[in-house]
Amino acid sequence: MKQRAPQGCSVLDLSAFYCLSASLFKGATLPSSQKHNTNHHSIMKTDTAIDSPEQDEIGPEMKGADVLVASLEREGVDVVFAYPGGASMELHQALTKSEKIRTILPRMEQGGGFMAHGYARAKGEASVCMATSGPGATNLVTCIADAYMDSIPLIAITGQVYQQFIGKTAFQETDFFGMTLPIVKHSFLVLDKKDLPRVVKEAFHIATTGRPGPVVIDIPKDVQQAMFHPTFPETIDLPGYQGDMTQPHASDEELVKVLDLIGKAERPVLYIGGGIVSAEAHLELREFAELTGVPVASTLMGLGAFDAEHPQSLYWFGMHGTVAGNWAVCDSDLLICAGARFDDRITGLVSKFAPNSEIVHIDIDVSEHNKNKRVQHAIHSDVKYALTRLVELCKEGKLQKPDISAWMKTINEWKEKYPFSYDKSGHITQQEAIEALYEETKGDAIITTGVGQHQMWAAQFFKFREPRTYISSLGLGTMGFGLPAAIGAKVAYPERLVVNIDGDGCFLMNVQELATSAIEKINAKSIILNNQHLGMVVQWEDLLYESVRGQTILCDKENIGGPDNLDAIYPDFVTIAKGFGVAGKRVVKREDLRAAIKEMIAHDGPYLLEVIVPYTEHVLPMIKQGLSAKEILISSDQ
Repeated sequence: MKQRAPQGCSVLDLSAFYCLSASLFKGATLPSSQKHNTNHHSIMKTDTAIDSPEQDEIGPEMKGADVLVASLEREGVDVVFAYPGGASMELHQALTKSEKIRTILPRMEQGGGFMAHGYARAKGEASVCMATSGPGATNLVTCIADAYMDSIPLIAITGQVYQQFIGKTAFQETDFFGMTLPIVKHSFLVLDKKDLPRVVKEAFHIATTGRPGPVVIDIPKDVQQAMFHPTFPETIDLPGYQGDMTQPHASDEELVKVLDLIGKAERPVLYIGGGIVSAEAHLELREFAELTGVPVASTLMGLGAFDAEHPQSLYWFGMHGTVAGNWAVCDSDLLICAGARFDDRITGLVSKFAPNSEIVHIDIDVSEHNKNKRVQHAIHSDVKYALTRLVELCKEGKLQKPDISAWMKTINEWKEKYPFSYDKSGHITQQEAIEALYEETKGDAIITTGVGQHQMWAAQFFKFREPRTYISSLGLGTMGFGLPAAIGAKVAYPERLVVNIDGDGCFLMNVQELATSAIEKINAKSIILNNQHLGMVVQWEDLLYESVRGQTILCDKENIGGPDNLDAIYPDFVTIAKGFGVAGKRVVKREDLRAAIKEMIAHDGPYLLEVIVPYTEHVLPMIKQGLSAKEILISSDQ
């Protein structure tokens, strides 16, 4: 059957493949509530310019690259993390002229992408990274996928080869538009210079509304170089896309039903996730929790949305979460999920997850309803609206507050009996170092992490009391995330203490970004908990593979470094840091730990603190894959 060319594409145009991709996959990467007509909005080349409303502004004649920068300025962008190359040089030249945008040069595109991620997570705004075509663009793929998994508004701008070379395997050409379709809310390939201002405005709107996520803007070099009078739109028109103009709102009938369920419950739990943070709904959450008395269990993405020290807090639950949180969710008779998605690290064995609970799921993304766990009450709503209205309905007398004193007594007994703990009899452990950092900062810091044991221990022993203070790669689990994310968070909030808690394996993956922090004078700190191993993989080897090491030793496996073999520690991170012009110190003895942390905090500049720790520690509690919360490992003796 002959395929008809999509609207706006010429059958003779060498970019037809890209057009066809848009037609075949349009909307495929958007949640079902957020699909929009890609043909109508012409991410491809158009035959005629889009009619502009009267209020749109016509700018002076300028290059396409300058139009892009002007469009970014109009969106309030004040920093771009960008690495130049042949297909993006015009964009970088344009950025040199901007008095509003700071351009930060990472030492690798992935570093820039994670800096943008850290900035967005800390600030709660869309952030921008930029790369050239080919390998520059592909180095952003992991960052884009990471933002997609964690619902982070990221704008990834890439240069593309001249249009005449698209589809001809030109030097540094990749189909970045097609490549990123599965991991974005939307991808744009700009083939008409006049579309640039509109595309930028639409990209920011798509990235930040509904369920946030990444958007790609791929711009061929000839579009960057083209001279024209741009039209800057004041409004956008995206039929079919459900953004903030039509934000879904729960009905009063649905919400009153939720209150009725709470009134009848004996063992209710409020299960919250990153959607609370994205929606800036933490204050509404707290008020609702206090009005109902319902205990609150968080995912890792939701850390800080509910004060860890609040008496109703179960802190976080899931694979390595609190015993009280996991058991409470498992034994609940009513589970109200708000802004979370029932992922496998939360549920464990799905058939045994909250088996006797009536489940309410409030989420802005309707595609998450009943995807991983069947629920009795699926409510499609902006979570901030739902919580605000629930609070109002409570105050209007629509809630008959339940007596859950017996339930809270049981929960408090679990909390007292099974706290996070560790052995303090030997060398400094990762847990001890993190706990010391928490105490020395009094919790007043933004924490980023790599991925692995230290990531879990950071969540366990640094008690997060405010949103946007725990920044970690959670959905994708990307090693190398911590350092560049810390740099991005520090750029977002230069006045705040930002500390990257990292492992030696993770840190090595983006160690080059020490140069960025030094040259750009970005005062981000790093604590490397150096155990000479890929700790989390080692833990699984111990549990499942009789401690056979499958390339998990990061030093000389015939002479493994550690607290009792300091001469074999490899590499020397303090020396590496000094090579980048970053101050650093190594700590081995417990009596030196807190003084070193204080020195790190007080230092005026980036700093690396290396703490030598044993590799034998396991993250506990732990729910093994395929098991339920009731089968959680509490101690190494089980």
